Amino acid sequence: MADLGEIYPLHAPELYRFALRQLSDSGAAEEAVQEVFLRAWRSGDGFRPELASMRVWLFAIARNVVIDETRSRLRHDRRVAAAQAAAAEAGEVSADIAGTTIDRRLVQLALLRISADQRAAVVETYLRGRSYRDVAAELDLPQATLRSRVHFGLKALRLTMEEMGVHRGM
Repeated sequence: MADLGEIYPLHAPELYRFALRQLSDSGAAEEAVQEVFLRAWRSGDGFRPELASMRVWLFAIARNVVIDETRSRLRHDRRVAAAQAAAAEAGEVSADIAGTTIDRRLVQLALLRISADQRAAVVETYLRGRSYRDVAAELDLPQATLRSRVHFGLKALRLTMEEMGVHRGM
């Protein structure tokens, strides 16, 4: 394979335009181009000039990168929608924790960043106000395990929110 330093200026602008058309986000398009060249560098021995030109090979990689990014966005959107639904079901309890729409959104995003077990424990007991006994029975867990998950889940949630720049007590 030719030197990436020679290939990049020849193909990067066209790859960027392709990624921008597909992703509608200049930052994501720039990252996609970088990912294309990283993948090309990692699998340089996979380039076969007798099968396709360098341009065709790079665009095949770009197509895969764009598909991966699109799928990643869809997964993220589904997780956000699920968190919003959980917050909506929590009703006034979540409003106590996150008084504004922005704060609610930050809590939802932070909840997505903690483990699923801790998230379930925090949402069911802390946000929805359900008893430890009922939730533990539903999850088939000892109450002590559930209490531990809530404790460490709240701790992880606070840390995550601090990392996100939120400095409010919960």
